[in-house]
Amino acid sequence: MSLSLSLWPNCLTLARILAVPLLLALYLFSIHPLHWVVAGIFLLASLTDWLDGFLARRYECSTPLGTFLDPVADKLLVSTALMITIFEYQNPWLFGFSVIIISREITVSALREWMATRGKSAHLKVRHIAKVKTALQMTGIFLLLTHFNHLTFELGTYALCCATILTLYSMIQYLRIAAQDLTFIVKQT
Repeated sequence: MSLSLSLWPNCLTLARILAVPLLLALYLFSIHPLHWVVAGIFLLASLTDWLDGFLARRYECSTPLGTFLDPVADKLLVSTALMITIFEYQNPWLFGFSVIIISREITVSALREWMATRGKSAHLKVRHIAKVKTALQMTGIFLLLTHFNHLTFELGTYALCCATILTLYSMIQYLRIAAQDLTFIVKQT
């Protein structure tokens, strides 16, 4: 395998991180027709999440840097896009969904980090339901960012609602997996 091929997943992850300030700047300084540009950048950045994972697995070129940066890039992209939708629509439901999604991401990240310090990071690998949650989340955010019409708002909100339900469910799964370790720590204090 060539060295350049092994760099592609990390380059895609870095591109996703660099898309975040671009996404924000375009939104803040945009006029209505640029909503499609913002939505398009979000869509492309979201697709790199799938593509970098596919390439890393397919060509067995995962790196510690990529393993660290990939979830960071996802959380930066999703959190920024959710904040844009909150600001754009000022809808209490979108605000609630966003708070739950961002809170879950912080909680699960902290839980994974803590489990890694205990040598048990393999216990909290990404589950299939989390991948479905991410797909719904990205779809909902994309539809909301298009700011096209009432239908895209309704579909985007519905997708984000479903993603929020799966977000809570997957967080509960991760907490159950870590429950034995968590109760051990509580008993020690």
